[in-house]
Amino acid sequence: MVATPIGNLADLTLRAVQVLALADAVACEDTRVSGELLRHLGLDKPLLALHRHNEAGAAARVLQRLAAGQRVAYVSDAGTPALSDPGAVLAAAAAAAGHRVLPVPGASSVAAALSVAGDAAGAGHRFVGFLPARGGEREAALAALAAAAETQVLFEAPHRIERLAAELAQAAPQRTATLCRELTKQFETVVTLPAAALPDWLAADANRRRGEFVLVLHALAPAAADAAALPEAALRTLDRLLAELPLKQAVRLAAAISGAPRNALYEQALRHRGDGDDDDGSPGDSDSDSDSGSGADDSACRRDGG
Repeated sequence: MVATPIGNLADLTLRAVQVLALADAVACEDTRVSGELLRHLGLDKPLLALHRHNEAGAAARVLQRLAAGQRVAYVSDAGTPALSDPGAVLAAAAAAAGHRVLPVPGASSVAAALSVAGDAAGAGHRFVGFLPARGGEREAALAALAAAAETQVLFEAPHRIERLAAELAQAAPQRTATLCRELTKQFETVVTLPAAALPDWLAADANRRRGEFVLVLHALAPAAADAAALPEAALRTLDRLLAELPLKQAVRLAAAISGAPRNALYEQALRHRGDGDDDDGSPGDSDSDSDSGSGADDSACRRDGG
């Protein structure tokens, strides 16, 4: 499983070059993208298409080559396979068949973003990747983001970055955010500011809305995290209301009665329900419209999470 550059070709590791040179075949997310990379390295290898639409069938063909004693490298279009990219099905199938599955690490948009975010309060991070595209699922994910105390790393496509910025500005206006655009590329941009300021920053220059995005939502400082903790009285009130009312109405009333943050109550209500399925809408006053755009599997906009 070979990590490839996320932008600058010079970030390809010497080990990755060696592994690709020794491979009998290269399985890849897109033969055009990987073919260009191999030509840049002066390599000519058989290419096997393995992407999200054919991963199971293509994995079986890779296993045939492995059984014949061949070495097969797998690369996604950019970054580390299986992290917001195909590859997990192949890795699982190869391991189950008794073959060694070896990681060849390299440039990572998550690690790169975290390294420049300056998130001193963060003791760890959660890789979120792309949020769900549809209204109810997306609202629940945003509520969980706002209530969680740890550092979180998100990916977003250029055609949805303004929407994400507006949602974070509303859900977590005081949280610090680091927005990274076009990491390791010519127009690389890194900016750290309150989430409330993200929409205006993007609106100030159309070029800021172009390219691929990694966003680090900084951890809450200890005092802020403590303040966000729900008191026992609020939890008891929520539990009683959930036993009698739909989730959205129970959360609204619990917030009004207890004074506890509605987003935190909403996350707790989802955990209480157990399945995370909200047929009731978001914690806000009105339901979100569905997004008819593409979801978290945008192949043109994926970045690695390793």
